[in-house]
Amino acid sequence: MFSKIIKNVKNNTPLVHNITNYVTVNDCANVLLACGGSPIMADDVEEVEEIVSISSALVLNIGTLNSRVIESMIKAGKKANELNIPVILDPVGAGASKLRTDTAFRLLNEVKFAVVRGNMSEIKALGNTDAKGARGVDADVADSINEENLTEVIEYIKLLSERMSLVVAVTGAIDIVSDGTKTYIIRNGHPMMGKISGTGCMLSSTIGAYCGANKDNIIDATAAAVCIMGLSGELAYEKMKKNDEGTSMFRSHLIDFMSKIDDEMLKEGAKFETRQ
Repeated sequence: MFSKIIKNVKNNTPLVHNITNYVTVNDCANVLLACGGSPIMADDVEEVEEIVSISSALVLNIGTLNSRVIESMIKAGKKANELNIPVILDPVGAGASKLRTDTAFRLLNEVKFAVVRGNMSEIKALGNTDAKGARGVDADVADSINEENLTEVIEYIKLLSERMSLVVAVTGAIDIVSDGTKTYIIRNGHPMMGKISGTGCMLSSTIGAYCGANKDNIIDATAAAVCIMGLSGELAYEKMKKNDEGTSMFRSHLIDFMSKIDDEMLKEGAKFETRQ
């Protein structure tokens, strides 16, 4: 199903401009190279417009905010909108502090986003819904998505997507990607992905590559990126366990599999369903 989506990434090598956090910036760059994209990290206000002008997508990640970077994000986002370049928001820790939450709302008010990707606590904070309490950058256990609350969560995400006029991607034990009309429920991934820093940031950058190469199909591009990251996590865990290794090698194997997964591997390993 995602054959054309993957092919477009591999054939076009989309340049993804990341204004991201310094905890995970190297991993984001490496995963972009692995999946078939090309990373550029530039956050100075004096050059962001120029950089975004040559890019296929822009990813804004609020993981390590400061006042200087906020202005760069706004400027880059507006320029991307001007040029019809898809913009992805990763609202890391929204709901955990006033600065993060206010910045996320300012970005949403001043920049048109193609995709917002976060955990359930972050997404609920953006939806003005009381999250059970964001634990730093992690979702609170009370906001976890499970089979019992899945239908309720899907309806919430669909309504939020319609209201915000963008694709909402919520990642957790079960991932949900919706544009308000079409919704993907994705069950790929492994709990070990939560034991290393940066898998969410890496996914947001990957979504940037997939959307940058498939600007006319944002919903399927986002779902494909989520499936591929989740499947890479599963395969990385199997290899780590087989070799009796630890979390550092899990990270390396995850990036390795991001470079190896093709259409055939995804057909065999993707676990998703769609609902209208």
